[in-house]
Order: sequence, then C-alpha cells, then structure tokens
Amino acid sequence: MIGLKGLLERRPGLRVLIYAGKGGLGKTTLSAASSLLLSESKRVLVFSTDPQASLSDVFERDVFGKGEVKIAENLYVLEIDADKRINEYVASIKKKIIDMYRLDKLPPDLEEYIDSAAAEPAMYESAVYDAMVDVVAEGKYDYYIFDMPPFGHGIRMVAMADVLSQWVEKITELRKQAYEYGRVAASLKRAKLTYEDEILKELQYIRDRIVAFRNIITNRETSALMVVVTPERMSILDTEKALEMFSSLGLEAAGIVVNQVYPPELAKSPDTPEYIRNRVEEQRKYMAEIKQKFGDMVVSVVPMLNREPKGLEALSLVAKELWSPSKSLDDYI
Repeated sequence: MIGLKGLLERRPGLRVLIYAGKGGLGKTTLSAASSLLLSESKRVLVFSTDPQASLSDVFERDVFGKGEVKIAENLYVLEIDADKRINEYVASIKKKIIDMYRLDKLPPDLEEYIDSAAAEPAMYESAVYDAMVDVVAEGKYDYYIFDMPPFGHGIRMVAMADVLSQWVEKITELRKQAYEYGRVAASLKRAKLTYEDEILKELQYIRDRIVAFRNIITNRETSALMVVVTPERMSILDTEKALEMFSSLGLEAAGIVVNQVYPPELAKSPDTPEYIRNRVEEQRKYMAEIKQKFGDMVVSVVPMLNREPKGLEALSLVAKELWSPSKSLDDYI
C-alpha cells in the first residue's frame, strides 16, 4: 500500500481530497486526520459537507456556523450552517419578487410555495456545494479536504449538471426566438418576459454553480476521490455499487481507505476477550474479500484505536497510518 504519501507523490498536482462512503465509516475522522497531517507543511482547510457528521466533535471545538476557524498552525475548519445559508437565499428571492413587482409584501400562497421549496433536501445539498465551490475558488489554501455526505447525496449533483445544462440551453434558445420573432408581442408583455428572464437568470446561476462543483470533483489532476470502506459485508457491497455509480458519471476513485480494522495480533493475545478475537477473525475474512475485489486501489488500512479518535493527539495517530501504513494489506488476512 502506498499510503497518502505515495498518492501525493504520484499525483503532485493534487489540491483537493474528497472522502466519500456510506454513513458511520469514519469519513469525518479521516478527513480531520488528513488535514492535520498536511497542515504540518501546508495551509489546509477541512470542510464538512455531511449534516450527520461533526468536525466540531472530532476536533473537540465548537466550529459550527462560525466560518473558517483556526484549529492549529496552518489548519482551518469550516462547518457551515446550511440552514442559515438557505434562509438568506430564500430571503433574497422574496426581496427580488417584491422589488420587481413593487409589492408591499408577497401574496400568502406565493410565500408558502417558496418556503415549501426551501424545505426540499436538494436545497441543503445546493447550499453546501455552493459553499464548497466558493472556498475552492477563493484559493486561500494549499489543500482542501472535504468530508462528503453518504453515497448518493452529493454525487447526484454531478448527474444534475448535464440535465440542468440542457434545460437552461433549451430555455435560452426559446427566449432568443421570442426576441427575434415576437418583438411586438414582447413589448406588450414586457412584465411577463422580465419575470421569465429573472427565472432564467436564476437557473443559469444554479447551473453554473453545479457545473463548477462537478468540475472540481472530476478534475483528476487536482482532486482525489477517496472511498472509505470497513471490513463488513454491507460496506463492501455499498462500495462496489458506489464505484460503478462513480464510473457511470465519469468519476474515478483515486484510492480506497480501509478503516476501523482490529489489529490482527489481538487474536493471538490470551488477554483479548473472546468476542474481540471472534471479531478479528470475522474481519480477516472480509479483508481478504477487500483485497480480492479492490486490490491495488487500497491506499491505506487504518487500525481501530484503543480509544475514540477525538482531539489532535488521537487524530495524529490516525494520520500516521494514513500517511504511511505500518502493516500491509496481507498482514490483516
């Protein structure tokens, strides 16, 4: 296994590491550990895009909704308040409509429609990835580490980019025809067309942001998609499906990190409880399956620590194994 060190040596242009996988695999811990490791020599931002995960918890610092918070030298954490971002966006939409039609306030049915649309799960994802695009575009850091939501949530944004692009292009073409062949009608319906143009402008903005997000995560020179798996049946099956999904969307996983693995020597120690020895033996079977199915894609194996990996000291132990694994994959089989 080449570890994170070998991956960066092979791909020196990497600037973005994206940890993906199903929930409960330790993506947040690995993201935090990677950021701590890279901050030893470079300026790093670690960004949580998973509403179920908490960098505040892992770093043992309250960083939620507080912008880019400095945790250590060269290490910054961003845990956005997506609800606040959505509320600000909704407020701006309402203001645009009020200003456009010179209203005192929105009609109740329209306000209810806008509020219900804002409650859709896609709005949360859009707000999160919008923030992701912003921080990368600003270019303040040498490395960006992203803790992604469980499989499917973020990746479907890649598929949406092409669909929305075609939709916007079609609407734009129809709008051009309206101007070319219906100028008289347009002058008679100026208010309606102005409203439609504002809608088109919003669609184009959303499309551009989704395309920007897609371009970030599909750029093989600068970004690496790191898939996290644990030695368990469902985790292995989910990873197989995810790799197929990534491939269908033009995404290539740069590496696989096997997390939460019990050290094999535990099975040989007489002091180890029986249930732990049984767990080690069970994991050994799945580690063999991981090797057989994913082979050279495995970059690192991170063993289970004897305490929860929280705080900089514990995270440094995880970082050490990520950077240069102390055991080979075969050692766990």
